[in-house]
This record gives sequence, structure tokens and C-alpha cells, in this order.
Amino acid sequence: MFFNKNNDERLLMQKKTKKVFALAVAGVLAFSVPCYANTTDDEIASVTIINENTQQDLIDVQERLAALEEQKGNTENYLSELSAQLSDLSLGLDELQKNYEGKLQEIEIIQQELAVSRENEQTQYENMKLRIQYIYEESVNNNALESLFSAGSFADFLNRAEQISELNKYDREMLVSYNNIVKEIEEKEQRLLQEKADIEQIQQQMQEQQNAITVIYEDSYRELEACLIEIQNSENAQSELVEQIRQQEELLDSLAAKKFAEEEEARRQKEAEEAAMREAAEQANQAAIEAQKQQEAASQPQTPETSGTTEAVETPSAPSTPSTDNSTSGNMTYLGNFTLTAYCSCAKCCGKWAQYAGLTASGAYCQEGVTVAMGGVPFGTKLSINGHIYTVQDRGTPYGHVDIYFASHEAACAFGLQYADVYQVN
Repeated sequence: MFFNKNNDERLLMQKKTKKVFALAVAGVLAFSVPCYANTTDDEIASVTIINENTQQDLIDVQERLAALEEQKGNTENYLSELSAQLSDLSLGLDELQKNYEGKLQEIEIIQQELAVSRENEQTQYENMKLRIQYIYEESVNNNALESLFSAGSFADFLNRAEQISELNKYDREMLVSYNNIVKEIEEKEQRLLQEKADIEQIQQQMQEQQNAITVIYEDSYRELEACLIEIQNSENAQSELVEQIRQQEELLDSLAAKKFAEEEEARRQKEAEEAAMREAAEQANQAAIEAQKQQEAASQPQTPETSGTTEAVETPSAPSTPSTDNSTSGNMTYLGNFTLTAYCSCAKCCGKWAQYAGLTASGAYCQEGVTVAMGGVPFGTKLSINGHIYTVQDRGTPYGHVDIYFASHEAACAFGLQYADVYQVN
């Protein structure tokens, strides 16, 4: 009964010790959860959403800018067409003005000719009336008949009669001729006046058309000016959005580096706490064993056969604490086992940034064997990877992910995905 009682007490003590150890482990684990993880994750999520919205705004601005450029080109072409039409109209109006002035000169000349012809007609008419009057008066006085019949011969008589007849015929022909000339000149004057009126009508129509096109041209030019102002504003907005995206990506890189550092710190803290718990558990176990030994020794009767020596109890040694990764050796600091990938300056690897023709975010040009991209560290940081020294000159990957530059896309694809220990050269 005595030994059973001691055994029960020993088992009860072990249970209490294990219960205390379990409670201690639970308490340590509860307090070992980093309170900053959610905060950093929230910051990364918030900045990521803002960055996505900013990139969408940039896409919208770029699409608007492309539409404005197309509108600008169409407006400029339309203005060129309107300018050509105005030039043609101006030349046409100049030509019409010359024709109009020529018609005015012709009308003036015709009117002068008409006045002269009418004067000649009137003179001829007056002369003819005088001759008719003379013949009539002479006929009354028998002078004409006496002159006619006083001819010395019949031939002379016929000559005198023919002269009188020819004179009358001449007067009639001249009168008819002058009438025809006057009629022809009047018709020509009417034709020129009609042509003058037609030219004036065409001039008015062309002038109205020129005025209408001028109004359209001025409106289109104002639209072009407004389009140019909007293009300038869109380009400014595009530059601002690009700068915002750059700052947001740098912030995301720094947050990723911060999260990586926090996770590393949490891992090291957890390893230290686990080592401390293992050591505490070992000490508690050792104490329980010592207490058990003392109880067993106290419960054993003192007999002569009992020797004064006790058998040494072998106690297990506590496991060694694992070494931390962030160690410093010589002029290099161990950063961790990072992910390695490769890229080149083509559109497949760099996307929209390929337009900068191999220019890195630091302003330096990419060099194979030198340039790597990684966030969370300053530009110019030297990294030792597999014994080779690289320089951080570009962004695009978070801290813990190194993107190595290659001059060709084939070499970058051949590199693939790798993992390696990365050291920072101090």
C-alpha cells in the first residue's frame, strides 16, 4: 500500500507537471502571435487596391488621350479641307471680280459706241430729211424737173435720174444700216448687262458660301484649341498617375520587405520561445525526476544491506537552439534563402515598361551579370548570389524575390525558377 501510494503521488505529480507545461506552452503561443501581421497585411491590401485603381485610372486616361489624338488628327484634316475650299473660293472671287470689271469696261465702251451710232443715225436722218425736203421743194417749183429735162441728151437724162435714184437708195440703205448697228449695239449692251447681273449673283453666292465656310473654320479651330488643351491636361494627368504608381509600387516593395522582416522576426522569436519552452519542460521534467528520486529514497527502509551509493540517473540533454539565418560573416550579411527568376527587356518580360528600351527604374541601363530587380532595399545594393556579385538597379519584385537580368529572352527562360542563399555585401 505504501508503494502504491507513492506511485499514485508520483503519477499525480507528473500529471500536474504536464498540465502546467501545457498551460505554459499555450500561454506562450498565445502571446507569441505577432500583433503587427494584420496591420502590415492590411496596409499591403489597402495600397494594392489603391494601386489597382490608379492603374485603371491610368488606362482610362491613356484611352481618353488616344481618342483625343484621333480627334485632333480628324479636326486638323477637316481644317485643311476647309482652308483649301476657302482658298479656291477666294481665287474664284478674284477671277469673277476681274471678269466683272472687264464687263463694266466693255459695257462702257458699248455705251460710248451706242451714243456715237445714235448721233450718226440722227445726223444721217437729218441729212436725209433735208435732201427729201429739197427734192420735194424743187419738185414743187419744177426746178428738179427742169434740171432733169434740161439734159442735153437722153444719156444725160438717164444719168441725172440715176443719180437722184442712187442718192435716195443710199439714204435708205444708210438709214437701215445705222438702225441695224444701233440694234446690234443695244443687243450687245443688254447681253453685257445680263452677264454683269449673272456675275453679281455668282459673286453673292460665293461670298455667302465663303462666309459660311469661314464660320465653320473658326468653330473647328476653337474645337482644335480645346482638344489641344485637353490633350495637355490628359498628358499631365498621365504623368501624375505614372508617378503615383511608381510611389505606390515602391511603398508596396517596402511593405513587402517589412512583412518579410516581421515574419523573420516572428520566426526567430517563435524558435527562441520553442527552445525556451523545451528547456523549461526539460527542467520541469528533471525536477520531477529528482523529486521522484527523493521520494523513492525517502520511502525505502534503511537496512544494512543498503549501500551508501546511489545509481546515477541519466538525464536527457536539452536540444540545441537552432541558429538564426540573419547572420553576419566578414563583409557580407546573410539575408535568407530567396526565390530567383530571370527577365529581359522585351515586352513579354517588362510589359508596358519595355518602351523605355532597357532603362531600369534607377536610371541605369540593364547589364547582364550586373542588374537585378528586388524591392525593399535601396538602389545600388550589392547582393552575392552563388558567389557572384549583382547590383539592385530595378524594381518589379518584392523583398525576398530576386529577378536577374539577361540580355536575351531565351537565356531568361532557360534560367527558370531557382532558390539560393542571398548575402548583402556590406
